[in-house]
Amino acid sequence: MNDDEAETPYAARERFWRGEHLAFTPMEPDDAELIQHWRADPVAAQEIGVWPGPLHELHERLVSYVEDRDRDDFLLLLPDDTPIGHIALHSQDFADGTAEAYLLLAAEHRSKGYGADALAALTDLAFGELPLHRVEAVTHTDNAASLATLKKAGFTQEGVRRSSCLHRGRRHDNALLALLRTEWEAQTRPRAWDHV
Repeated sequence: MNDDEAETPYAARERFWRGEHLAFTPMEPDDAELIQHWRADPVAAQEIGVWPGPLHELHERLVSYVEDRDRDDFLLLLPDDTPIGHIALHSQDFADGTAEAYLLLAAEHRSKGYGADALAALTDLAFGELPLHRVEAVTHTDNAASLATLKKAGFTQEGVRRSSCLHRGRRHDNALLALLRTEWEAQTRPRAWDHV
């Protein structure tokens, strides 16, 4: 590894997909330490409803994600190659045309519009490239920032899963949101392929 690669380790990573202000690169098992750091943030731990376990377990999980054909995981990169988050489509069921969206942003990159940009690009992938009909998302009902980001990306809250998450010894309700292909088609925003 030369000095340039050491200074910008993500510069050489393939850009698989683009949002308006960010790009997707396939997640690698070696990204475990970075994702562990993001997940250790107390706000993120509260939002995902779990505390991070040992790093080796996360590394093993990322290895399994790479091999899992029912999910697609990506790091989010800014134009200057700074990694800012992890986004995924998981539990993909092509027979039913469904999947679930997952998004985790680094603390210093929240509340800047990157979440809605990333979700817009993810739904462009789901409906523009994959044969999906419905993308779901789940978050705590008291997570106002996540709910606002999902709604900005076009998701509609469909219901509440009462007392469905245990975190820090307390039960939490989870909101279920979804975006349907027909709703995505009706959006008038630029698409991911317009940013290439």
